[in-house]
Amino acid sequence: MMLSDTRFNRNVIAALFDATMAAASFILSIYIRLGEDRLDMAETFIRQGTVLFTVICIGVFVYMRFYRGLWRYASLRDLVTIAQSVTLAILIFAVVLFAINRLENVPRSLFFINWMLLVFLLGGPRFLYRAVKDRTLKWELRLDETVKIPVLLIGANDNAEQFIRDMARDHGAPYEVVGIVDDDPSRKGRSIHGVMIFGAADILPTIVRKLTRKGKQPQKMILADDKASGSSVRSLPGVADELGIPLARLPKLSQFKAGVSEKPDIQPIAIEDLLGRPQNVLDRDAMRRLVEGKIVLVTGCGGTIGGELSRQIASYGPAKLVLVEMGEFNLYQIEREIRGTFPGLPLSALLCDVRNVAHIDAIFTQHRPQLVLHAAAIKHVPLSEQNIEEAVLTNVFGTRCIAQACAAHKVEAMVMISTDKAVNPTNVMGASKRLAESFCQALGQSQKDEGQTKFITVRFGNVLGSTGSVVPLFQEQISKGGPITVTHPDVTRYFMTVREAVELVLQAAALGRAMAGRNEVIFVLDMGQPVRIADLAMQMIRLTGLRPDEDIKIAYTGLRPGEKLYEELFHFSENAAKTDHASIFLASPRFVEMSGLHKSLDRLFSACCERNAAEALAVLKQLVPEFSHEPR
Repeated sequence: MMLSDTRFNRNVIAALFDATMAAASFILSIYIRLGEDRLDMAETFIRQGTVLFTVICIGVFVYMRFYRGLWRYASLRDLVTIAQSVTLAILIFAVVLFAINRLENVPRSLFFINWMLLVFLLGGPRFLYRAVKDRTLKWELRLDETVKIPVLLIGANDNAEQFIRDMARDHGAPYEVVGIVDDDPSRKGRSIHGVMIFGAADILPTIVRKLTRKGKQPQKMILADDKASGSSVRSLPGVADELGIPLARLPKLSQFKAGVSEKPDIQPIAIEDLLGRPQNVLDRDAMRRLVEGKIVLVTGCGGTIGGELSRQIASYGPAKLVLVEMGEFNLYQIEREIRGTFPGLPLSALLCDVRNVAHIDAIFTQHRPQLVLHAAAIKHVPLSEQNIEEAVLTNVFGTRCIAQACAAHKVEAMVMISTDKAVNPTNVMGASKRLAESFCQALGQSQKDEGQTKFITVRFGNVLGSTGSVVPLFQEQISKGGPITVTHPDVTRYFMTVREAVELVLQAAALGRAMAGRNEVIFVLDMGQPVRIADLAMQMIRLTGLRPDEDIKIAYTGLRPGEKLYEELFHFSENAAKTDHASIFLASPRFVEMSGLHKSLDRLFSACCERNAAEALAVLKQLVPEFSHEPR
């Protein structure tokens, strides 16, 4: 109900804004056409016409589903919708005026001037809002480069008091305490150094909602009572997990470092502390319904995403879990972990290259999976640039092999893991993932029977702490005393935790399975603001108790081949539509005909097998027209 109310309120505000712009455009167009001297003569027409035109505009905007798109993802399609809506509104207005007064004393150019003004007044603010949100405007003011992590302390005691004091005293401290939870009713409503003490831990969801409304949503909960144990804290991990807020514990007061300039040392760095926002909490009941009692197959199960997918799927009670992985050691590790955690779960661990058509077909024939999650991929951008053929063979033809097996064996749903690098790609990794998206969409569209396989693509940004990502690299560089290497001061990326990524994948699969009439969809997660990599580096340095550019230097090395300054979640022709979940959006498809796609893919496959990188790039650019790639 709360999410519905929020959406309704936003739509009402947007409608009021558009109504104001409609009225303003009409009055301004009359002023431009008639001039100031003749406005008095048209006073009645201005008053009545403004009301009539505004009412018609709002009616047309609602009819055209004007408020399904999001300002933050304003695209060319939104601009077309604005132009169409304004055109329709002005035509209706002209017809109504003709019926009333035969357009007597109404300048014909008024409608053209009004059209231009209203398109500008409606479109300009939307695209300006997106530019600000995407940080593509360079004039934004930075008063404080230190991004502090909002935390909620559990326990009002000496530990909490010293922690609050030290965080407030040090400008570079990584945490900001936004509230304290304490079971003692006599302390409720009081404060420590200006930080409010709320009620007991059993009303944590209410406390978090209250702080969220004030714009202080906690990103972390820290247990400050070093004597708390047993039943008093046993319920905290479960509550924290439900709220999507990680839980940590302060060291004992006796372990605090001496000296007035020292801070309590919380070790090691928690990945969630680097996210810059609270984690999203999704519908786990829907995920359980998706998986429970089903035969589920996961490719790339030894990777960061594939491994977490395997763990979470195992926890939802599948009838059988089939693990597919090319790396022997990675497969051994994840199989050993899952067998140890879920000893009663039927499990098959299979060494297999997803590009091997015969082997994949044999696996599908033997195990008959009902749900397939395809996480196998080559994702490292510089390595993909150095190994173009291998990246394309795995990301494109591995996906084609799995997708065709799903269709042939009538799998209920295939979920493909994609990336924001597939949007307007500048590197082989992104272009190959975009082509994989296109193939899955084309295959899904070619299926006319609604009961056949649903192809669901989930697109998201970087996963904090995943293998090959910047976080492990920065941790290693910090441990060696620096410097931390960053490619460019302004480079930004979208980030999420591995838990969020996997829950999104499962949630999107549940949403996609429930969508009637569609055999192909692309879901995108709203991951909040993109994070500057330089800010991420400074935050990691602070979280280790060191000072950026003093204890650990940051060195800028220049953008690598294929690397962009910023990533995008949607192509300009993809409209971001809402789904039943506030953090998941649906991208409108860009279809490619399957018949023509097969011929080009055969050319691309031959080029890769022959190790002809130049030909492979040429075909890849043909298949992904927006692919912009500099020669190596």
